[in-house]
Amino acid sequence: MTTPPLLEISDLNGWYGKSHILKGINLHLKDGELLALLGRNGAGKTTTMRAITGLLARTSGEVRLAGQKLLGRTSYEIARLGLSLVPEHRGIFASLSVEENLSLAARRGSPWSVEQVWSMFPSLAARRRTAGGKLSGGEQQMLAIGRALTMGPRVLLLDEPTEGLAPVIVEQLVKLLQELKSSGLSILLVEQSLAVCTAVADRHVVLDGGSIVWEGTSPELTAASEMRARHLTLEHA
Repeated sequence: MTTPPLLEISDLNGWYGKSHILKGINLHLKDGELLALLGRNGAGKTTTMRAITGLLARTSGEVRLAGQKLLGRTSYEIARLGLSLVPEHRGIFASLSVEENLSLAARRGSPWSVEQVWSMFPSLAARRRTAGGKLSGGEQQMLAIGRALTMGPRVLLLDEPTEGLAPVIVEQLVKLLQELKSSGLSILLVEQSLAVCTAVADRHVVLDGGSIVWEGTSPELTAASEMRARHLTLEHA
């Protein structure tokens, strides 16, 4: 008997005002899988994340997490069911210390405690009393990911986690994503870097104009040069 997907999205539509942004998105995420969402700016990647997590006001279709319907629920209800979002802007509390940012989110029973975040990110441990707004971009991203993990997610959603970061920090994040996937955590990743995606993802879904135009594995993505030129570069934008 086939195991149903952990996260299943069917005919997902989304609007900003009268603008129809998402147009019938269908995708799924299995237990322990890392799925990458690719596409040019404006393709609908972040809007997909917002729709899944209850942050988009107008949606239709169906989103299920372990069989539970998500559309129509508030974002905090969805978070309690097991989705943790690390948004593109990171969303940390700038005036609170690193430790306070983590303690506010920490949920009893989470596989990732605050102490484990210190082990995962030693540079954060050294700056635990520093205000979030005083951290570097890389440290802020580590804090945002650590905070999401302390909530004990079944699915971690990451929106452009490597954007604007130094190559050495990107390498650290790639290693972390590989470790988290190996631990059994399911991850939905929005990312512009093909190198990052092919290093960590099991499958890739390409969006263009709010619709899915391609999906496949890392070797298939590497081989699909015409598709990449058409949907992932500015050549045909």
